[in-house]
Amino acid sequence: MDLQGAMQRWQELDAEHHLHPFTTHHELAGRGTRVIERGEGCYVWEADGHKLLDGMAGLWCVQVGYGRERLARIAYEQLKKLSYYNNFFQCASVPTIELSAKLAEILPAGMKRVFFASSGSEANDTVIKSVWYYWNLMGKPEKKQFISRKLGYHGVGVGSASLTGMSFMHGMFDLPLPRFHHIMNPYWWGEAEDGETEEQIGQRAAQALEDKILELGPENVAAFVAEPIQGAGGVIIPPDNYWPAVQAICRKYDVLLVADEVICGFGRTGAWWGSETYGIQPDILAMAKGLSSGYVPISAVAFGPRVGDAIFAGEKEYAHGVTYAGHPVAAAVSLENIRIMEEEGLATRAAGPIGTYWRDVLEQTFKDHPMVGQVRTKGLLACLELSEDRAKRKRFDEQREVGSTCRNFSVRNGLVMRAVRDGMILSPPLIITEAQIDEIAAKAKKSIDQTMAAIGFKG
Repeated sequence: MDLQGAMQRWQELDAEHHLHPFTTHHELAGRGTRVIERGEGCYVWEADGHKLLDGMAGLWCVQVGYGRERLARIAYEQLKKLSYYNNFFQCASVPTIELSAKLAEILPAGMKRVFFASSGSEANDTVIKSVWYYWNLMGKPEKKQFISRKLGYHGVGVGSASLTGMSFMHGMFDLPLPRFHHIMNPYWWGEAEDGETEEQIGQRAAQALEDKILELGPENVAAFVAEPIQGAGGVIIPPDNYWPAVQAICRKYDVLLVADEVICGFGRTGAWWGSETYGIQPDILAMAKGLSSGYVPISAVAFGPRVGDAIFAGEKEYAHGVTYAGHPVAAAVSLENIRIMEEEGLATRAAGPIGTYWRDVLEQTFKDHPMVGQVRTKGLLACLELSEDRAKRKRFDEQREVGSTCRNFSVRNGLVMRAVRDGMILSPPLIITEAQIDEIAAKAKKSIDQTMAAIGFKG
């Protein structure tokens, strides 16, 4: 069977049996799934041989690139030695213990206690339960309300999806649950009023947090949960005044501050943690994705001394855990992934010359493009906001499907670029080279130019 025939067979089997995340399945069956067969470095190949520069690092996660033999070998050796054991019944495996200690070395100061899970959604469900558990231990059972942001993404569990602020994820599932509240985003491009500066919207977004705390009553508010940079919400990069104001508000009203680092962690913003990039001192930190560079499923929640020490000393059982928490193979691979990042300087690479090159090339390529209203970058993250009117920050009518049209052209042109509304999102592996950045910029521009032609946009 030739490559095209093999691809068609897999597409037929996929349509018949495989339910995808975030998909209208009958529409996908009509188009045919893109079947990804292999990856190397910053590239992946479809089963028919089509080569793609992966501008999304899988799903924000393949920090060290594809095909690392070291990680495959570590997984193989650990599978031979101890393929699985649980962390229940007063047990632990050696890689799990070693990984928790290693994380304590690189986490923000004072965060030394770690709980493992398998996904970011599980990690944030752990956050929710742990916060409630903490306030019960503190004798304040009324502090149960969570505040997050309208374009914040925190997972798909019943709890973590309630924490997520995206309304399209709520309606069909009768969410969010009670106790979950959502406020505005520090999103100048999408939410600023006429004449409002980035600093002013940063202050207004922080004030929205204080207003919501006062509305609910500080005695009832348990925690504010937020990503340092909102990833799935559209790479929303906060103004510099936002996080200092937010942190001061949380301390003022005795509200726990939770940093969701599932996307921002492990070098994406130019430091081990987005919290370091923005000077945040979280009480709790959730991580996943880059922890193993996506090679195996794993996530974790780290606790600062206030919450972590209380959980450690708690008289009531912390009755929470999942079968694969701290899986020895996942832990071993994650340890090796962190070693690779240390050896190659990947944790801080995005803050150095490659991050500067990334910013400069994208800004130069699109600064005068009639359909790109704003270029946002931080570390090795980017959003190219497509706009019908740059000066007015006007979006296209969503029925025109401009973002998805551009994404489809991008794939045909050999670049994985994600569409969030009409924002074209990029988050490449941290090993990206200058030549590959040039390739991303060129293919992104070609795709946007083709989109202009396809929708008849004159600028």
